[in-house]
Amino acid sequence: MSSSMWSVARRPRWIAALFLALGVAAAFAGLGQWQLERSFASGEIVTRETEATVPLTELAEPQGPVAAAHDGQLVSVEGTWVPDDTLVLSERYHDDDPGFWLVGHLTTVDGAGLAVALGWSADEDEVTDAAAELEAEASAGEVVTIEGRYVMGEAPQNSDFEAGELSAMAPAAFANLWSTVDEAGIYGGYVIADGPAAGLTQIDAPPPPLEQEINWLNIFYAAEWAIFAGFAIFLWWRLVKDAWEVEEHERQEAAAAASA
Repeated sequence: MSSSMWSVARRPRWIAALFLALGVAAAFAGLGQWQLERSFASGEIVTRETEATVPLTELAEPQGPVAAAHDGQLVSVEGTWVPDDTLVLSERYHDDDPGFWLVGHLTTVDGAGLAVALGWSADEDEVTDAAAELEAEASAGEVVTIEGRYVMGEAPQNSDFEAGELSAMAPAAFANLWSTVDEAGIYGGYVIADGPAAGLTQIDAPPPPLEQEINWLNIFYAAEWAIFAGFAIFLWWRLVKDAWEVEEHERQEAAAAASA
């Protein structure tokens, strides 16, 4: 803005017009904020029935990913523990405390492999003792029923898991460690058992959080009010510029008439 135009803008009428434009812009901005809050307040809460236990076979298939709609579902599954395939995972946290998980290899009655997390402890010896008891149960070959929460498997770790540095709950990687090949394949997720192995602590497995859909129509209205607020300021600037241009035009005409 040139000094001449600035002098026009500082006139009382245009200062009053500026305050009016700022007031209108503030009102529009307030309406935009209200619409933005409404976009979340009026959004639909997406709920999933995850707390009713269903058979795992009705929910997922071996060799397939865990669908987002099924992540966190309570399930039940029958099978037998596989001897010599019990794993101990390190760097697993419970209430911010580091510790270890006991993980068993369950072969379902349909011949599919399933990783089952059976408990946590900060003491590795406690997990090792629980693993020995699980191995004894696996040797018996009895069919067991497991209930728990079915969740997505983690990405395989980059460390040398074959050297004992195992920390990721990655069923896809367990296939390289388990001694028995499951004919029907391996489930992509794993089950956190409801009820820990003897001597261990229950692994946290809370229900998945509720999801809220955004009302995009309210978002659109909020954007419109923001544009209107900016337009109020632009309109003031445009009127000041027009007034300055009219005065400049009249000044130039007066100067041309005086020099004629």
